[in-house]
Amino acid sequence: MRLFKKQTKKDTQTPQTRPQPLKTDFRKLKLLVTVVNRHKADSYMDYLTSQGVNFQTAVAGKGTASSDTLYLLGLDESDKSVLFSILREDLAEGILQGLNEKFHTLKNGKGIAFTIPLSSIIGVSAYRFLSDQRSQ
Repeated sequence: MRLFKKQTKKDTQTPQTRPQPLKTDFRKLKLLVTVVNRHKADSYMDYLTSQGVNFQTAVAGKGTASSDTLYLLGLDESDKSVLFSILREDLAEGILQGLNEKFHTLKNGKGIAFTIPLSSIIGVSAYRFLSDQRSQ
């Protein structure tokens, strides 16, 4: 008596190639905080976008310094925008230098910019979006 193995649907299918996951180059991220005159915020946001900053938001701010202090610091208005941007650590130095140049060359373009290192991001997809690695 000869036994035959029952052929199943699984046996007849050809092996399929699995799609390869997106490769992610993990680099540290930083939060860039930029304080500028409110009417110049769009100009700075456009600059940051052109430099590869994928996520940014602006909030309205109001200075609390006295008019004498503002005069001494060379700041003529107290209506400010605070820009919060996420960028890769390797881009931070160049972007800060570019912002410094804009602070000195734009009329009424004075501002303050600094970065804060981020220690973690939850989720690879969120990281890819924030580090602008969605299409790699």
